[in-house]
Amino acid sequence: MKYSLQFKILTTLIALSLSFVSFSATSADKPAQQVSADHEKVIFQVSDSTPSKWNLALNNARNVQELIGKDKVDIEIVAFGPGIDMLKLESEVGDRVDKALTDGVKIVACENTMKGKQLTKDDMLPSISYVPGGVVEIMRKQKAGWAYIHP
Repeated sequence: MKYSLQFKILTTLIALSLSFVSFSATSADKPAQQVSADHEKVIFQVSDSTPSKWNLALNNARNVQELIGKDKVDIEIVAFGPGIDMLKLESEVGDRVDKALTDGVKIVACENTMKGKQLTKDDMLPSISYVPGGVVEIMRKQKAGWAYIHP
């Protein structure tokens, strides 16, 4: 029985698909610690002005560092909208923000929100960084493969 070229291509594609499905299922069955990449990247969104939301995001960042290792994860917290209030000089969570920065967490404020709220960098905690737009920052990080968390 002669096989057509199209049939051979189709059977090859099916075999490759089954191999991929088998590999994916095997990887998914393993605990996360065994299949994690050498270096992880995660971005957290904070757009609420309540200290409890900021504390949650900061706790999540610390937990990620403890579970994966500070040297194996890049963490960024991006604040925009009402969330930017917790990055002002008089912030209730300012000490915790400073501690996270010391521990290697990048914390950025949305300049677009700052402009809308008539805030300057002099109004903000001195060690934070800035991005032109918080939402755009998240979009770009996700496109680059960063995990996105909105606590």
